[in-house]
Amino acid sequence: MAVDYAALKAGGFMRQKQKDTFSLRLRVVGGTVTAEQLTAIRAVAEKYGQGYIHLTSRQGIEIPFIRLEDIDAVKADLAAGGVSPGVCGPRVRTVTACQGGRCCPSGCIDALEVAEKLDARYFGRQLPHKFKFGVTGCQNNCLKAEENDFGVKGGLVPGWKRDSCIFCGVCEKACRSGAIAIDEAAGTITLENDKCNYCGRCVKSCPTGAWEGESGYLVSFGGTFGNDIRKGSELLPIITDEDALYRVADAAIDFFAENANPGERFAKTLDRVGWDELKESVEAAYHG
Repeated sequence: MAVDYAALKAGGFMRQKQKDTFSLRLRVVGGTVTAEQLTAIRAVAEKYGQGYIHLTSRQGIEIPFIRLEDIDAVKADLAAGGVSPGVCGPRVRTVTACQGGRCCPSGCIDALEVAEKLDARYFGRQLPHKFKFGVTGCQNNCLKAEENDFGVKGGLVPGWKRDSCIFCGVCEKACRSGAIAIDEAAGTITLENDKCNYCGRCVKSCPTGAWEGESGYLVSFGGTFGNDIRKGSELLPIITDEDALYRVADAAIDFFAENANPGERFAKTLDRVGWDELKESVEAAYHG
């Protein structure tokens, strides 16, 4: 009976150089795995593999040395432990994320929650080529958002409350982009919006709550980090409405689906079709 290797690859089973042997990529959203899932993964690796797993550069887990004849049993055992296979090939890959504001003091958004919603919305969608999402919680950029076809970086839009300010200077020192200037004699603080990168350090460092911040999303498009290394480009202002974020994501991925040639990454499509064309599309989505 002929083996459908393309279907196996689409379901996360990647051929190894050893005959009829596969490395199984698992679906790990935002780099988070439960203890129950780890137990199931360990059991499969010991029973059907060689007793170890591989952690990929995109927070994935792979179980090497799965034999062809064991594939159905492997999928069943993993499913019993709440584990799903990942995907390979020309489709939306599992979304990566840091933990963000859920537990990190620097986080400006709950990056894992955003990753879970993006994954639920797009995971496995068939496209002309692979498409990667990455979500990072703040300007520390632990997830390197700009390496992805669609990157999301958390930010805080700062606002100053004069009545709560004691002009201690902490915010000015905390601001690494030089966007804040204090004039204690005049009783004013100037925020240069064109310098602000929405890092949120002024908000988080203020001892009196004189700075408040509205969470938002900085989106980049067209990043890659393979044979052709590109830094994704920001085409929009910071997005403060979550629904607008998903409208923009819909517009970007639909643009890719409609315009890309087979085997062409998002950045290459934009080079060929025009970045201005994408900008027009995502701006319309941004404004709703």
